[in-house]
Amino acid sequence: MKAYTRSDIYRLTILSIIIIITATGCSLTRILKPNQALVRKVTLKGVDKQYQLAAENYVDKLQQPNNWLNLQFYEVFNKKGKHEIGEAPRILDTALVEFSRAQIEGFLNAKGFLNMKVESAIKVKNKRAELTFTANEGRLYHITTIKDSIADKKVAALYNANKGTFNYINAGKPFDKDSLTYARDQIYQLMKRNGYYEYYRQYGRFEWDSVKNAVNVVLFIDNPDGKAEHPVFKINNTEVVISNSNGRPIGKPDTMRADSQFTFIDYSHKFKPYPITDYIFQRKGDTYNIDKQSLTTARLSELNVFRNVPNPTYTKTPDSTNRLNSRIDIIPLKHFSDRVEGEYIFSSLNSGQKGFNLDNTFTNRNLFRGSEILQVKLSWSVLFDDKGTIQNQDFKAGASLIYPTIISPFNLPIPSKYAVPHTTFSTNYQLFFQEGLVSRKSLINSITYDWAKAPNKIHSFTPIDIEFSKGIVDPAARNELEAAGLHSYVFLINRTIFTSGSQYSFQLNANKLFTPSSFTYLRGALDIGGNSLALLSKVFNTPKDTMGENTILGQTFAQYAKAEVDLRFYRSFGGERAFIFRINPGIGLPYGNSSQLIFEKNFYVGGANDIRAWLPRTLGPGQFNRATAYASDSIRTRLKYLDQFGEIKIVGNLEYRYAILNNFFGAKLNGAFFSDFGNVWRLKPETDSPNGTFNFSNIFQSTAIGVGTGLRFDLAFFVFRLDAAFKFKDPQFNGSDQWVLINHFNELIHAGAFKNAYYTANGEGYNFMQLNFGIGLPF
Repeated sequence: MKAYTRSDIYRLTILSIIIIITATGCSLTRILKPNQALVRKVTLKGVDKQYQLAAENYVDKLQQPNNWLNLQFYEVFNKKGKHEIGEAPRILDTALVEFSRAQIEGFLNAKGFLNMKVESAIKVKNKRAELTFTANEGRLYHITTIKDSIADKKVAALYNANKGTFNYINAGKPFDKDSLTYARDQIYQLMKRNGYYEYYRQYGRFEWDSVKNAVNVVLFIDNPDGKAEHPVFKINNTEVVISNSNGRPIGKPDTMRADSQFTFIDYSHKFKPYPITDYIFQRKGDTYNIDKQSLTTARLSELNVFRNVPNPTYTKTPDSTNRLNSRIDIIPLKHFSDRVEGEYIFSSLNSGQKGFNLDNTFTNRNLFRGSEILQVKLSWSVLFDDKGTIQNQDFKAGASLIYPTIISPFNLPIPSKYAVPHTTFSTNYQLFFQEGLVSRKSLINSITYDWAKAPNKIHSFTPIDIEFSKGIVDPAARNELEAAGLHSYVFLINRTIFTSGSQYSFQLNANKLFTPSSFTYLRGALDIGGNSLALLSKVFNTPKDTMGENTILGQTFAQYAKAEVDLRFYRSFGGERAFIFRINPGIGLPYGNSSQLIFEKNFYVGGANDIRAWLPRTLGPGQFNRATAYASDSIRTRLKYLDQFGEIKIVGNLEYRYAILNNFFGAKLNGAFFSDFGNVWRLKPETDSPNGTFNFSNIFQSTAIGVGTGLRFDLAFFVFRLDAAFKFKDPQFNGSDQWVLINHFNELIHAGAFKNAYYTANGEGYNFMQLNFGIGLPF
């Protein structure tokens, strides 16, 4: 029997496109004119290793070798000059070679090699040019003495008290002009942080003289012309001016005096002074501070109700008291907005399974004129089987009201220096329906506080989280499952239960996630529920249900603890090149009034953001095999997407990212190679999940491994992602049969004995490759 009814040509076509884009090659010199040569190699000799990489960057960009793939795309798409896709050929230009030589020489001179010279040489063979830059560095000069000559005694005291925090030009260190420039800029920032509003960079300068290999450095800070010292300014009155959303201050504004400092002028007629004035950190009588100016701009932007928040403008008061009046001009975002997003899913081009996700988010900014944000979200997901019948549906509706402050009966010392704290009141309703099995309804209400204790440390605490869920099993399905002895599945998905709990999460370096740097990211989350209800049940001696579990108001409640960690190591190699290692374990423990986790609290794996070679909810637990676990195809079909869960999760990812094209129809085209591994496991042996129990001695045997490659289309404001992931090791099989990609590589595209046998046992095809379309990076 043939395992597939659809053509395999679609799968082969998509895979071929990815391979062609990432691996195509052809002659690099065929597009050149007879008198041209393509720069293919640049070599630097005689440069100290610590300066080698930086010196290479001083070679003019038009004389650096092309990325061969960028060049191929340029040749394919730019024959008639109508597009600028890829990268134009880097053609040898002797004038630019000389310019590059001078740039390298200047760079090394700035690094302390004051007597060095750089020579260039060009070698051309078969229209390919090799450039060689040879440096005769000489000896490195070191600083012997550093002195200062500062006319203003107060400025001199301020500099000497702070120079140790930023000065890299100490005696004995190599002479470095870049360090002098850096120190000059730090002096400027120091002055601006301490009230010197009228201080300019040109007041400060470094002078030096060299003798043999020694350099003597002197810092000069001059006074303003005609003045004996630099004046210190203080903040006076502040005007906050809010225009219409089109940026125009038209009509008669709402004008009010908020206090002795703030005058509030609102042309939009939609804002109150608070909390806007709460996030203006320069207060009347304070010394002018450029850091507080930047902090004010950042926090007002983070309110997410303004389109443009420029730095304040300042005017000196007409008297001679050195005071500054400030004005902040703000353009608000539109009061209402609506965003619709959609996604089409095809899990198997051959088996015909497909579906879609449709999301709509309505936003009301500044609901009560206090920068509050109301968001109403609707989401509808549908999955069809190969006959076009709806297999399952998932409908979600939720509303969140976000206040830009901490609302609490207690006076909590929550800082706003590093981020705007938020209080979020939310309610969410979900209806999940699986054809021929169950419909489940859940309602969640919560209050959440978010705040930052440092720029890279974010806390989130949900003190109140009340969840209610109810399942209704199809009568025919219930009879069949109970006849087969699968009572725990009926109990899990059919029960009505509620719980009240608290949640806490902490994130480290979340602010670096989209930066090209090396760092460690950590997110830890803890979810505990049912303890307060258990206490109430004990105090009031509430009755128990037929299962022997305590109840509150006639309803069973859940008691559990759940913890999860997401740890990632990002290593940047410059540009778009980066390596990421991620490990994501989690565990859920039912206790007290619960013998197992409620349906919504279990772990599931698979999908576009963890183990990408498997669809969501189609992996595990452990070595659980759906072909042998059920006595009938009917039960296997009914429980699909619901029976592969666990109380323990371990997921890991390895991903290498790199650049492919700098310009691909206006976007950057990047690529990735990745490997995903992990699974979910049951906490203890369960008859309904044979071979699904977690065991340290069997952890490798029960771990899935996927490999793949992908493309990332970076459009600046978002990244569109296409990944092709392949099952490499499948734990549902035993021994060497787990290495499915190695053992059955010949069936990657077409069906053979392995796929036919799998189809017979499971009633569906085996898919080696899973395509994932997504918005944003997976992690």
